[in-house]
Amino acid sequence: MTYLAGDIGGTKTHLALYIEEKGKMECVKEEKFPSKKYPNLRSIVKEFLEGQNLSVAKACFGIAGPVKKGKSQATNLPWLIDAEELKTELHFEKVSLINDLEANAYGLNMLKEEEFYVLNTGDPKAEGNQAMVSAGTGLGEAGIYYDGRRHYPFACEGGHTDFAPRNDREDALLRYLRKRFGHVSYERILSGPGLYNLYQFMVETKQVSEKEETYKEIASGDAPRLISEKGLSGASKACSQTLELFVSIYGSEAGNVALKMLALGGVFIGGGIAPKIMGVLKRGDFFHSFTGKGRFSHLLEAIPIKVVLNDRTALLGSTYYAKHLM
Repeated sequence: MTYLAGDIGGTKTHLALYIEEKGKMECVKEEKFPSKKYPNLRSIVKEFLEGQNLSVAKACFGIAGPVKKGKSQATNLPWLIDAEELKTELHFEKVSLINDLEANAYGLNMLKEEEFYVLNTGDPKAEGNQAMVSAGTGLGEAGIYYDGRRHYPFACEGGHTDFAPRNDREDALLRYLRKRFGHVSYERILSGPGLYNLYQFMVETKQVSEKEETYKEIASGDAPRLISEKGLSGASKACSQTLELFVSIYGSEAGNVALKMLALGGVFIGGGIAPKIMGVLKRGDFFHSFTGKGRFSHLLEAIPIKVVLNDRTALLGSTYYAKHLM
């Protein structure tokens, strides 16, 4: 049987083709595509499958956006993805769409110990619900319900909830972003574009000084990458403080999600940003903000926190879903 798995994000679309023989799955092709250079998902899949003399039985795509009745309007792409249309036009037997964080959550079970970095060991006997929070092109969140025997991932769109400031600087940040966007969600801060929003706030409101040439370089280049690099190396004080604020708010929101999901079994930090800024994540601001919830601080201190290091986790989860749940 042939399976097609996909991780569909605002920046890239990651596809993999698997063949199952005698119970063993073999990946015969894998490729990444720049999402914004294509008019729709169908055109990417057609290009990917070109020259492959295989008939796809089941396809599962993890989409960065809400999925409703087999359709999804990708949050950071002008694509309306329809499972039934893909099935008909690509001549697949079955097609399923799931949320990308749901796919990530399914993929957790397929990872090895060394594919996680432990930020907090927590209670070694911890069990219960889990949660996943992933900052990348956007901010994804998911719950993982535990029934006493198994974990069941479910999608949510918590990244679009209202940003709640905790101090005077964050009050000023909210006012700054509200002038630009009106509604200020956590995704406006905890994402690649959000990192640049934070940097602009820090410099433009004079929270910290910045060299004019550095500001222009970041404004005209790959801002999230440059901010991370200059912040981690210490080349820019503004970038360093931007990363510190980003990590502090990231920890706070991860703690919010942990409380809402009562994720006593653990919180997983996914997405492309966390592995690239581990030097800042490990310093303690993330955990301090995660646990800084007043009367519930002690409960949060016992929750294991792990950073997911494998960038194929959503793809693995889509593969798992296609094989076992379709």
